[in-house]
Amino acid sequence: MSKAFILLVRIIFLVVFVLLLINGKLLLWLALFSLSLILAVFFGRIYCGYMCPINTVMMPLSQIVKKRGQPKDAPKWLVSGKTAWVSLAVSVLIYILTRQLLHKSVPVLLIWLIIAVAVTLRYKPYVFHNKICPFGVLQRLFARSPRFSQYVQKAGCDGCRDCEKVCPAEAIEVRKDEKAYIDRQACLQCKNCEIICHTKTIQYGHPVDHSFIAGVK
Repeated sequence: MSKAFILLVRIIFLVVFVLLLINGKLLLWLALFSLSLILAVFFGRIYCGYMCPINTVMMPLSQIVKKRGQPKDAPKWLVSGKTAWVSLAVSVLIYILTRQLLHKSVPVLLIWLIIAVAVTLRYKPYVFHNKICPFGVLQRLFARSPRFSQYVQKAGCDGCRDCEKVCPAEAIEVRKDEKAYIDRQACLQCKNCEIICHTKTIQYGHPVDHSFIAGVK
């Protein structure tokens, strides 16, 4: 799958999201997200890598920020990752209350898109993906051990760390054995690592090596 094709898919889903937003049909997007949770059980976080408008906007923005200076790591109060669950609870509460009291649906996803932009202007992408995003925390829950995912063929890996550098979720770690390991639960399935891998040892499929990183940054 080429980089151009992946970008096209992301743009199509972004356009669909904008059209649904303009026409007040975001419940259809919620249905798509719900379906993606089921797909995550088998195929990993493909919603995050291909469909999510937040990630589509964050990816080029993070590259611009990186060129202008070194973005920061997660602050201490975000390290535990519990904030993402709080974000989810608050999002659900806001949605229910506005539906009950105002009889309107607040575009929660749009609000989080704005927050994601603000966070990306200061911090590395993984901070929002792993520590804040209420949608990502559900994706991680369902993608605990997907049948298909990005994985590394250890025999060919030379530990160059190129994959580490391009992973927006910091789901890749080159360990002491000079081999890369991918945390399938944190992996956004964006294929950044597969595209940049000069040894072509990173692939999408059924991992033959089931080891993964313990913990998410």
